[in-house]
Amino acid sequence: MSIEPLSWGRGSTPQGNGLPTPSSAAPEGQQWSTSARSANLDAVRTALTSENSLGVVITGARGVGKSSLARAAVADLGPDVWSLQLRTGPSGSTTPYGCLSFLLARLPQAYMGSPTAILRGITSLIRSDAAGRPCIITLDTSATIDDMSAGVLLNVLLTGTAKIVAVAPNSSDLPADFHWLLTDRKLTEVRLGNLNELQTRQVLLSLLGHRVASSLVSTYHQMVGGNPLLLKALVTEQQLSGNLVLSDSVWTLRDKVVLDGAASLDDIVRSRWSRETPQTREVIEMLSCARRVELSSLTAIYGADVVADMEDGGLLEIDDSEQRWVSLREKYIGDVVRTWLSISRRRELRSILLGGREPDPATLTVEELMSFAAWTHECEAELSPALALAAAQAAVQLFDPRFALTYADMLQRTDAEWAPAQRQKAAAYLLLDMPVQALAALDDISRPELEALDPLEYAQVIAAKARVMLFIPEQAGKVPELLHAARERLEQFGEHPQWPAPAAVAANRISLSEFEYQAHAGDYAAMIPALERAADPAANPDPGFRIQSAVLLMSALALTGREMDALGLMRQIGGQLTDYSHIVGLREHYTREAYFVLLMAGQWRRCIDLLNPFSTGQPHRLPYRSAATELAAGVAYAFSGRGEAALEPLISAAAQLELQPVQTALRTAYAATALAYAQAGNAALARKSLAKLQKTPGKAGFAAESIIEFCTLVAGRWLGDPEAGAALKQGTRRNVEAGRHTVAGVYLLAATVNGSDADFRLLEEIAANRQGPLAEVSRLIAVGTRTKDAKALLEGGELAATLELDAVEARCMALAVDFARQDGDSLSARTAQARLDILAATVANLPIVPSSGSPLLTSRERQIARMAGRGASNRDIAMEMGVSVRTVEGHLYQVFTKLGVTSRGDLTGLV
Repeated sequence: MSIEPLSWGRGSTPQGNGLPTPSSAAPEGQQWSTSARSANLDAVRTALTSENSLGVVITGARGVGKSSLARAAVADLGPDVWSLQLRTGPSGSTTPYGCLSFLLARLPQAYMGSPTAILRGITSLIRSDAAGRPCIITLDTSATIDDMSAGVLLNVLLTGTAKIVAVAPNSSDLPADFHWLLTDRKLTEVRLGNLNELQTRQVLLSLLGHRVASSLVSTYHQMVGGNPLLLKALVTEQQLSGNLVLSDSVWTLRDKVVLDGAASLDDIVRSRWSRETPQTREVIEMLSCARRVELSSLTAIYGADVVADMEDGGLLEIDDSEQRWVSLREKYIGDVVRTWLSISRRRELRSILLGGREPDPATLTVEELMSFAAWTHECEAELSPALALAAAQAAVQLFDPRFALTYADMLQRTDAEWAPAQRQKAAAYLLLDMPVQALAALDDISRPELEALDPLEYAQVIAAKARVMLFIPEQAGKVPELLHAARERLEQFGEHPQWPAPAAVAANRISLSEFEYQAHAGDYAAMIPALERAADPAANPDPGFRIQSAVLLMSALALTGREMDALGLMRQIGGQLTDYSHIVGLREHYTREAYFVLLMAGQWRRCIDLLNPFSTGQPHRLPYRSAATELAAGVAYAFSGRGEAALEPLISAAAQLELQPVQTALRTAYAATALAYAQAGNAALARKSLAKLQKTPGKAGFAAESIIEFCTLVAGRWLGDPEAGAALKQGTRRNVEAGRHTVAGVYLLAATVNGSDADFRLLEEIAANRQGPLAEVSRLIAVGTRTKDAKALLEGGELAATLELDAVEARCMALAVDFARQDGDSLSARTAQARLDILAATVANLPIVPSSGSPLLTSRERQIARMAGRGASNRDIAMEMGVSVRTVEGHLYQVFTKLGVTSRGDLTGLV
């Protein structure tokens, strides 16, 4: 039997008669469809239990879960409610008493004399079947019911015999009398729409029973438009195909979603397809292949009336861009229809749209290039070398390395674009964490071919080769020699050429590679003068080289102690990015470096804000970009001390990266996950993540390796490893010697939870060479701890609170409690203890616990202290909490002792 999940605006199919079913537990598997509908379920239950209500009308498009919601609501009322289910018959409104025919057949002959007698008889029969229990009638209809049935149902409702749950696409599909009841608020309408992305996640969790990767949620939500019935069908198909897999307790996608052979979804689309006109079908076929078409082109081929009717019927969506792109509203339709079309039909549609002309790749966006290339590839037609190269480059930009390899392989060695295609192939292999294959692709360009390239393309190939070699340990040391040879080669085109001569642009590209090599090695301090000259508009007329140098300068400043200068430069560059949108990969480069700048400056919250959700308009890019985004979010949470919040994105990212490696990101995921588990107090899983890290090979640049090392060592420190603290101090000295004062300060701040005076003097010295609030927090901790100054620590804690660094703030407050009590400073002690008491609820494991014998308040003590601070008497508190007055007195004594207060008034604002 086919399932029709959504209306295409072309009528409907009646469902057939139902049979009465007693109320019972919800059917097995039903919960998945209502897991994301809690608010709607509450509204339905309220309407069914309210004294003055006659029931509820649930409306919405096909497949949104109306019937499931109705069943769940009735089942929730329990076994003491009698449930009667009615369905409209095949003949709809043409058969009198159609939906009540099975009740009509049970009536004695004496009731069959008149409509009034039938009405009384059916009403009596329902009361008899209910046997004194409340009765709920579920009317599941997709067509208008007949007038006789409507009259009986109205009588049943108005006499209090039963309440109703009516299910229909629209309230207008119900009898006119029901409209009156809705207007008079005797019936409540609950309108269901498709799920939003958060609700889609909830449904997937309910269906699959484990965590789900964000890429999985976004891909499935985009494909089915939030329709829960389609979502369930898609999950079933993908499990059967083996593309939906459970990786380390996280459901994720092994590869792109391909619906070829998806039987249940195929049936759904065919049942809807059969009701469409030939012109509508052809438009669907066209958009299935092209993905999206400009409105003017589509109307020129098929006419404005056809397109307008399809938009009104909910088949199409037209965006607000200048081109007014048209696409199918429900993406899965295109994915299914595309599998039906023969190669010849795909070519025919392509010829109709293009009119014999191939587009200029320079006029297409990366998304348009990908769509056009995919269509051409599916037609088994040839892409021109220029378009194949552009498509490969677009695929790299969209984090789709496999398609990049497909398009790059289309070029022949004799094509002028072959060498640039090899660069894109190398970039794709690098995304797949296959640097050896990437280097082989570039080495495939022979020396004569390399020598024959123009200066700029020659420099681009050398730059690509240098970047790949950085990820192969035995090759990284050869990069300076490679770049030096390239400079000598470029000198053959003339000494000191002026921009914009190709040789000058090529020389700048080699200079940029030299900067990248220094950044990879962590030699930031040495490169700053040259970067500042390169980023100076007065000294450098090449805008592309200038902006990319400025992005690298941003990170160099941040890591060498000039965090505020780096943040200022970051804002400046961010405002200029639109002017440089033609530079391939610039925005991604800027985002990556800006994230690291913010992370090192303690601005973790801004790191999260920087990670804009990846585009859901292009599902093909999700599997790779989602993992990187979730990993970055998880690292930011871990750096902030929020281990519990970090675990969800980190576990999801690791599961995806285990299936689809992206450079050395998997090592970062394992290290950060270990730290998050350690912060959350789960030592066993923290050690398990560290063990995975040790088994995972790879070597990244300095920035990524410093994150990996820091997370690993701090996780070890949380786990009580005595060598971790020593290793953090060694890392501090190494970074100080290299002029990386920011990294040194971050390492030493973590290492000095139990530090010596010498450690704190060094921490203070490093802070003096830095900028910004995190540096000041470090200085205050160093001074306050070394001199036992509670007020300095309170100030440091307040500053840490502005950065939302809870673990650092807790450290300050714990020390302040001890030092204030030692000095007899009861006010500072109370303030610090109260703040620490609050932090205990959010920081799973405090980095330092006060050693002066005053433990934190228990939850019961906090509750009593709050009530006492508001002026409640001991007797009032005892009555409210259900304990004795003596118990309250005992708890208050403990509160006063711990907080160092002598009266209830002192509690105000402390707890």
